[in-house]
This record gives sequence, C-alpha cells and structure tokens, in this order.
Amino acid sequence: MRVGMIDTQAIRQRWESVGSKLDERGRRVFAAGEARAAGWGGLAAVSEITGLARSTIGRGLKDLDAAPLPKGRERRKGGGRRHLSSQDATLIEDLRRVIEPATLGDPMRPLLWVSKSHDKVADALQKQGHEISASSVKRLLPTLGYSRQSNRKADEGSKHPDRNAQFEHINVKALAAQAAGQPVISVDTKKKELIGNYKNGGTDYRPKGDPRRVKVHDFEDKELGKVVPYGVYDVGANAGWVSVGITSDTAQFAVASIRRWLDAMGRRRYPKARELTITADGGGSNGTRVRLWKVELQKLADQTGLVLNVHHYPPGTSKWNKIEHRLFCHITQTWRGRPLVDRMAVVELIAATTTKAGLKVESALDTATYEKGIKVSNAEMKTLDIQGDAFHPEWNYTIRPRSAANRSG
Repeated sequence: MRVGMIDTQAIRQRWESVGSKLDERGRRVFAAGEARAAGWGGLAAVSEITGLARSTIGRGLKDLDAAPLPKGRERRKGGGRRHLSSQDATLIEDLRRVIEPATLGDPMRPLLWVSKSHDKVADALQKQGHEISASSVKRLLPTLGYSRQSNRKADEGSKHPDRNAQFEHINVKALAAQAAGQPVISVDTKKKELIGNYKNGGTDYRPKGDPRRVKVHDFEDKELGKVVPYGVYDVGANAGWVSVGITSDTAQFAVASIRRWLDAMGRRRYPKARELTITADGGGSNGTRVRLWKVELQKLADQTGLVLNVHHYPPGTSKWNKIEHRLFCHITQTWRGRPLVDRMAVVELIAATTTKAGLKVESALDTATYEKGIKVSNAEMKTLDIQGDAFHPEWNYTIRPRSAANRSG
C-alpha cells in the first residue's frame, strides 16, 4: 500500500523483520531513518506503523545527526529519569521514619516488616511536603531493605492480644540498650541438617547436562548423622556466630553458643559491656517455659558478671525473628544446591556467608555432648536471681549475677 509516494507495506516489513528487534535507541533511530527516507508525510506514517510516538521519532532524527554513542550505551549521558532521592534530599530518611512506627525491625530493631500500605505511606510523606506517589513508595522500599511478603503459616492458635505491644516493648528495650553502648543479640536454632551426599535445596552453576549426583533417599547416615546450627546475631554489628552442634538442641547447647559468641566476638566488640540483651523465640531450647534455659543463663551471668535482659517473641511469631532474615536466610543461600558432605563443610560454608550490607559470620564445631531430659527442681529455681518485668514477666525478665555465697550447683 502506498500513501502518496510512501510505500507503507515495505516500511512495515522492514520494521517487523529488523526494527522491532532492536534496543530502545535502535528502534528510535531505525524509525527516524525510515521517516527521513520517506520524505513528506513519512513521520506520521512511520509513527502509525511502529507505534512509536512522533516525539520519539523526532529524537531519533536528532540521534541520526549526532555522534555515535559509546559501545554498550542506549541513552546519551544524563538520559533517563533522575532518581527521586537525587531531587529530594530528605526523602529517604523521612520515608524511613514514616515506616518505623509500623515496622518491627531495621538495623536497630529485632524485626523487619511493613504494615502500612503504599498509599498511606505516600499520603504521610505528602503531608511533610514531598511530591511522591504510592507507586514511587513501592519502588523505594526495597532500597531500605523492605519487601512485601505473603502470609506464612506460623501461628499456632489465636493471636495473643498483647503481641504487638510485646513487639514494641522489645524495640524500646533494644534501642535503649544500644543507645547505652550495650550489645543486643537475637538467638535461635536453625533447622537440623543431614550430613552426607544428600540433595540440598536451590541451584548452583554446573556444566550443562552435568548435575551433581546425590542420594535418592534422605535416610540419615548413622555414622555422619545430623548437625544442629545454633545462631547468635549481633544486631548492632550485623555480625553472626553459629555453633554447629552434633548431638541435641538443648538449653545447655543454646547458652554454650552464646558463651562462645562472647568469647570469640562479643568481648572484642564490647569490652566495657555491663549488660547483654537477648531476644529469643518463645519455644524450643530457649523457650519461655524451659527451666534449664534460665538456669544456664544464670550460670552465664555468674561467670561473666553481665546482667542479662531477656525478651521473648510472642507465641506464633518466630518467623519474624531478626536472625531468620539477617543471618539464617543468607546461610541457606550460601549452601544452596550443595550437599553438606561432612561437618566441616557446614562450618566452612556458614563462615563464608556474606552480604552486600556487610554481614560477617564466624562458625565453629561444638563436639560436646548435650543430654536431653535434664530436670530442674523447684529448689534450684529459687536460687536464681531472676526478676520479671512489669509487662509480661513470663516474656521479659532480668537475670543478675549472684554472689559466690548464693550460688549452688
């Protein structure tokens, strides 16, 4: 078909076979070349055929007369929309402050999740004088380390009415401790791992057609067994310690891991520490009802002279434990697609874990035997120097060092 002297059919064929397959600048320049070759009326015809705006083809005409771009560039220097933060110096910090009241976590807090909608956040920022839309808030949140996450089955039973209040209580205590220069750690047990040539989740680069061969069935090797990684995450330092146990996940093992963190990392970073704030799940070896956990913490306080401030997350919220998102998930990424063939492989892979945010991890094998089923009597519990907080003393309590005369066992 011809429009005047323009052969639109030929232009369409060239566009479909060549022009439409080019990059952004290539399409623009191709269309401009066709419009110039077509002469009068060519701009309108090429715009209709290619779907490119006339203004875009107009820029392509300027590109035709300009010097070539450096190899690998699609736009001239300075092209593209400027980042919002470059136009508004206080936007990022104001966004962070708007998010924080509804956030249970950041580099200073134990949790990291967002409960405000993009529209509400944008509205709050607009009231502070920022020109920003909900879609821009959505693009900026990942730069601060936030993401939308789907629901995860974690709660057992109904939600505790004081759950959010406990989150805020933990945040206040953690911030106060850090402001005073005292360490705050998040602790938990990572899931047990089979040792041997077993399939590990995820993928890794291998020669094409040569996947790593592993055992078909995940039956535990009686000689190699499993390992139990117990982690200690230093919230202020963005650093972690992982003790790799070979027997049972008990309260003795948990507190021994905290002690090893103190010896290997904590004392070096906090030489003048007087207190240690510990945030932990409400269950497992460091659970709120585990007497042996409190007995072992008392021994730690006696040995180190540290006042231990312990805060447990409410029931059903273990998946929001800071250590899960700042340490364990990165360890899982480090060994994805790699069989954990022996115990030292686990230790070395954990210690090799790093992030762009500067995470540092140390790890060591704990070959001690930790017995299960150790009972703690009422009489022994009465010897502890433990004081519950006014707010939920079963979740929040302080353990102070005892004098030698008051110690037993």
